[in-house]
Amino acid sequence: MNTITHSSSALASLSTAQVMELAQRYLTPNYKRFPVCLVRGEGSWVWDAEGNRYLDLFPGWGCGLLGHCPPRVVEAVQAQVAELIHVPNTWYTVPQALLGQALVERLGFDARCFFCNSGAEANEAAIKLARLYGHPHGRYKIISCTGSFHGRTYGALTATGQPKYHAGFEPLLPGFRYAPYGDLEAIARLVDNETCAILVEPIQGEGGIQIPPAGFLEGLRQVCDRHGLLLILDEVQSGMGRTGRWYAFQHWKITPDIVTLAKALAGGVAMGGMIARAEVAEKLQPGTHAATFGGNPLAARAALATVETIEQQGLLARATAIGERFRQRLEALRQRAPLISDLRICGAMIGIELHTEGEPIVHACLQRRLLINCTQRTILRLLPALTISDAEIDQGCDILAEVLTSLES
Repeated sequence: MNTITHSSSALASLSTAQVMELAQRYLTPNYKRFPVCLVRGEGSWVWDAEGNRYLDLFPGWGCGLLGHCPPRVVEAVQAQVAELIHVPNTWYTVPQALLGQALVERLGFDARCFFCNSGAEANEAAIKLARLYGHPHGRYKIISCTGSFHGRTYGALTATGQPKYHAGFEPLLPGFRYAPYGDLEAIARLVDNETCAILVEPIQGEGGIQIPPAGFLEGLRQVCDRHGLLLILDEVQSGMGRTGRWYAFQHWKITPDIVTLAKALAGGVAMGGMIARAEVAEKLQPGTHAATFGGNPLAARAALATVETIEQQGLLARATAIGERFRQRLEALRQRAPLISDLRICGAMIGIELHTEGEPIVHACLQRRLLINCTQRTILRLLPALTISDAEIDQGCDILAEVLTSLES
């Protein structure tokens, strides 16, 4: 048995090959990993164990809204870890209370926050609350959309409208129905007297940066009002300023009943949250739901630093500017690279749909030290940090152009 050590020198002494060998020996094989071991990050850059530097346009799978190791978050975490890391929610803590205030004040309506550790947990909380709210009236069914992604825990997995993620885990949680994203009439047809809620992403992320058609979200609000349903918006990927608004739904001037957050919420520290309209949140009385680590002082302090950074650095406006710069560069590239069939951009959520498989392009970019993502087989997905510079955007687009035009030729 080896002696355990966490010293920086010992960690730095391991090569990528050694880390891969350890991972293959001791970790479950449920992740498809690139043969790269990342050891350090700063802003939009990461370094591997051999010292190679990569431009990251998909930091933390969307968690890196502020880039890697954002200074205010690092400072806040270092301060908090020396004061109080964790206590259960049988006690009040200052960071959690202040974070609740910060999120609700930017929401636009009276609401209450429940904190957890991930997007899947946040959506599980929303599902439980919706069913709890509808229970006195025999309502338990939830409508979600095809192409959606809400998480991999059992309820969130069932809500996810992609059969490929369901395979092998049946029977799933009963009471879920699916309709095409953007098809208001199809959703309305699924409503019956046992329906309690509609759950959608305002912008589908894993589905390929699918932006809703005009009137869709407003129409969902009307359907919910007409039938007494809760409207749940999954903002795990689109929230916290990524689209140029604190919450993506604010582009459409609607009021949801429940909003879920995670990913960028705490600047890279694991945290999720569910925010529910005050009247709805009252159903969550003691004993109905809980999360041992939810809203712990460390994560809450990191989230407060994230909110502060977004506000003080004007990153909502920056998200909009980032989207416009990518749009200009990618539209120009589209004229030279017919492989691009469509562009979908909302702030710093960028989808590049292709006429071909996207995975080889991801690998070709990796060889050129550029990190991007492919979803739904043919869609390149970029979720850059809001702290990315124009020069870094241009550098990433130059590499992407080199890869795409080389494939064309």
